[in-house]
Amino acid sequence: MQATLLGILGLALLGTLHAQDSIPVQADFQQDKLTGRWYSIGLASNSDWFKEKRHLMKMCTTIISATAEGNLEVTSTYPKGDQCVTRNSLYTKTEQPGRFSYTSPRWGSKHNIHVVETNYEEYALVATQISKSSGSSTMVLLYSRTKELSPERLEMFTRFSRELGLTDDEILILPQTDKCMADAA
Repeated sequence: MQATLLGILGLALLGTLHAQDSIPVQADFQQDKLTGRWYSIGLASNSDWFKEKRHLMKMCTTIISATAEGNLEVTSTYPKGDQCVTRNSLYTKTEQPGRFSYTSPRWGSKHNIHVVETNYEEYALVATQISKSSGSSTMVLLYSRTKELSPERLEMFTRFSRELGLTDDEILILPQTDKCMADAA
């Protein structure tokens, strides 16, 4: 019985590790070029909070800056009701350039972040595997340096999200808004 349970846990762990390894990372990742202002254009997720809040979500701004230790400080400002909410996260670098980890102090969830693809001047595609006690989920973000992206980039985001197993109702091109855009300097 115990050997069977250990075998099942081992397979589950192996599956999780394989899922993380199957997400690509930008070749020759250059962290300094990723810094600056980005707009969140697309968001895809199979998490419960996304399903509950999807209809309320709008485009937001994200400022990425490097710390002295080589980590990334990620500050996102988004509209929530009639207010602008700012959330700060510290993405800790890993041994693989373009891959970061983050633990949410609020929820205790562990985030394995991959900068999948970027040309640094136009768009960045970021995928995150999230693990918490109640289960795991996947999130994909499409960032842009401007408030609009070409249909080809939007299609790339949708196609990649589907490749990670996300369904069309879990993929959202965020509605544009001017609310909270000026607040995030």
